[in-house]
Amino acid sequence: MPRRLVDLSIYLENDIPSDPPGMAPKIRYFTHDNTFAQIEPFFPGLKKEDMPDGEGWAVEQVSLSTHNGTHLDAPFHFHSTQDAALGIRKPALTIDEVPLDWCFQPAVKLDFRHLGDGYVVTASDVERELERIGHTLQPLEIVVVNTRAGSRYGHGDYVSAGCGMGYEATMYLLERGVRLTGTDAWSWDAPFVHTAGKYAETRDASLIWEGHKAGRDIGYCHIEKLHNLEALPANGFFISCFPHKIRGASAGWTRAVAIFDDALTA
Repeated sequence: MPRRLVDLSIYLENDIPSDPPGMAPKIRYFTHDNTFAQIEPFFPGLKKEDMPDGEGWAVEQVSLSTHNGTHLDAPFHFHSTQDAALGIRKPALTIDEVPLDWCFQPAVKLDFRHLGDGYVVTASDVERELERIGHTLQPLEIVVVNTRAGSRYGHGDYVSAGCGMGYEATMYLLERGVRLTGTDAWSWDAPFVHTAGKYAETRDASLIWEGHKAGRDIGYCHIEKLHNLEALPANGFFISCFPHKIRGASAGWTRAVAIFDDALTA
């Protein structure tokens, strides 16, 4: 049967509001016309016109955070320790320590596009969606969440768009053996602008980053800034999302891809 690959990753690019102000990637492009100065020191006496068509190479210089672009967060990003709820509290895994078998598994999509910006998804919401699509979670399945933010990528409100996964929703997944999740929003949690309003009213710091902080109790990873989730079926597909190997880091960039039989439709 024909196999279909769906790119789930956003671009790394300049001038797109993919992150809050001051946190976006910066890419400097060097073209074939302006790189001779980089080449000449390797070959004393070389002249630009000696090169085929007078062209050098193309190369880019990139300045970015490990959390720019589509990336995989390690448990170390969330907290210094993990697995307290399992009775074996230990140092949190960094991105180079994440088990590779977490990163290539059957996957399921939860469609929460109808939920409002800033809404905090509950365990009941997750349970109802799983019932709707007729799916029972299996250990190590990858669970991705399709939010309204996916349709706002490239727009000024992207960072504040979409619902977020709360502590109890995240724990519902982790307690059933899920160890890798993902979202097409800027953050696994509700956008900060909405959480800040709740914190201002309650002064309850447990509301801040509550989905991420579930990693204190059971270590897990999640992918942020996915794309094209609306093109996926509810289940019956695999996701590949191996992270870049950065020693001791809290995250690594990934070219996330969904793989499924072409007969399946979203």
